[in-house]
Amino acid sequence: MKWGIVTFPGSNCDQDMADAVRLLANAQPIQLWHKDTDTQNVDVLVLPGGFSYGDYLRSGAIARFSPIMQAVERHAASGRPLIGICNGFQVLVEAGLLPGALLHNTQRRFICRDVHVRVEQTDSILTQNAKVGQVLRLPIAHGEGRYFAPQDELKRLEDSGQVILRYCSPEGELAEDHNPNGSTNRIAGICNSAGNVCGLMPHPERVMHPNMGNTDGRSLLESVAGRWGLVSL
Repeated sequence: MKWGIVTFPGSNCDQDMADAVRLLANAQPIQLWHKDTDTQNVDVLVLPGGFSYGDYLRSGAIARFSPIMQAVERHAASGRPLIGICNGFQVLVEAGLLPGALLHNTQRRFICRDVHVRVEQTDSILTQNAKVGQVLRLPIAHGEGRYFAPQDELKRLEDSGQVILRYCSPEGELAEDHNPNGSTNRIAGICNSAGNVCGLMPHPERVMHPNMGNTDGRSLLESVAGRWGLVSL
């Protein structure tokens, strides 16, 4: 199972993602460059975190025009898994592959810490092995992570079950005290209507091994890996 990981100028989580993929049984990370024009027919495609093009204009705005993005769009249209993590989520939104926008955090500060998110539905490739209501502790590291969409778009997302992760308390309660960036409806991750394109601000690839503090990211990437599963650690 080949996992393509796109590196843009300014990406800084591409190697973390490659290391995470190596913990998956029968999974092989394939490094892709932003100037590539094809994805080497990978099974899964990941746009990792970082600061593509230095976040000039706004996060993801320039990366959206990279040569590889046409191939990324074809990959998504084929129904194969496409995941955008942090800056990758911002790129997917800028490219129109996911709805809404990622705005500056309400505090206007960069936030780097662990948060808790609640799994809201399991119809996406990222959450199919999780349980509704399951609480995960995952790290965030962003300055522009506040999810926003117009009210009609939000209603459509909520009604169609496209909100897959929501910021919450350690006990799974939804309260603004546990909304780290002010995201509308406490949204931490969404998917497209087909469930094969997912974007999230937290970093599952940073909590894949006990040495990283916890392994909550495994349930998400294991979902994408499907029947291949993870090796024992």
